[in-house]
Amino acid sequence: MKILVTGGAGFIGSHVVDACVAAGHDVIVVDDLSTGRRENLNPRARFHQLDIGDPRTAELVRDEKPEVLNHHAAQMDVRRSVADPLFDARVNILGTIHLLEAARHAGVKRLVFVSSGGAVYGEQETFPAPETHPTNPVSPYGVSKRAGELYAFFFQAEYRLPFVALRYANVYGPRQDPHGEAGVVAIFTGRMLGDEPVVVNGDGRQTRDYLYVGDVARANLLALETRATGPFNIGTGVETDVNALASLLLAAAGSRSQVRHGPPKSGEQRRSVIDCRRAAELLGWRPEVSLAEGLGRTVAWFRERAGAG
Repeated sequence: MKILVTGGAGFIGSHVVDACVAAGHDVIVVDDLSTGRRENLNPRARFHQLDIGDPRTAELVRDEKPEVLNHHAAQMDVRRSVADPLFDARVNILGTIHLLEAARHAGVKRLVFVSSGGAVYGEQETFPAPETHPTNPVSPYGVSKRAGELYAFFFQAEYRLPFVALRYANVYGPRQDPHGEAGVVAIFTGRMLGDEPVVVNGDGRQTRDYLYVGDVARANLLALETRATGPFNIGTGVETDVNALASLLLAAAGSRSQVRHGPPKSGEQRRSVIDCRRAAELLGWRPEVSLAEGLGRTVAWFRERAGAG
């Protein structure tokens, strides 16, 4: 089928594009390369360097008439959303509405919307959190992702545009940016391979549900096949605190880096772990890559890229 992937030059989106191309789909990528990289682009996908809010993107959707719109393009930095909520809303809310409008006019058959299993729930009341957990985001990023889901619900009810919202856990793996504010695995790995000090925010006991990017790509493929709609948690259901993550990465990297503690950051919840039984039952999806194996693959990729091995 024909699939248009926004953010297809980014960390997660590029892996999704690779999986779709490998499965034989006709893939079109839209990415403005503000955070995505040309080197991540699959040569068998057709690429258009466009912002999702650009009127030319809507024209492209209407001209190409993809069967599926897979929407990965986003402002994904929680801390930037706190510092600049207007920018976050312009990209994540208005950008999504632009795409939804284009999709309904183009007769798109299905929307796969990328959300966040940590950010939309906020401070959890249940561990792990199911899709029915209250949504109380503690950052503008979480608010904007939840708003995108609600707009998708509206377009499904009003215009019969079926959608799946994939609420990702904390995704890590090859191609993640080690220099930004998001992606603790990539940041730690980049510093550890140079034996540089690693700074853990707060006491390091905050937990996350870490998911390997290859498992995420597989979930996107399965989302093409289901008749089910609505939100799906995509994670492992296992909590790992940041101190433990740092120890695992030190071992995987064989690093002599020192781990130091800095002040906690605003807009970040204390515990985050999601219940993925709905995805198992309705998508046939379960994570296959363990944290230790995934971290090993990630370190190997960064080491090869840096020429340090």
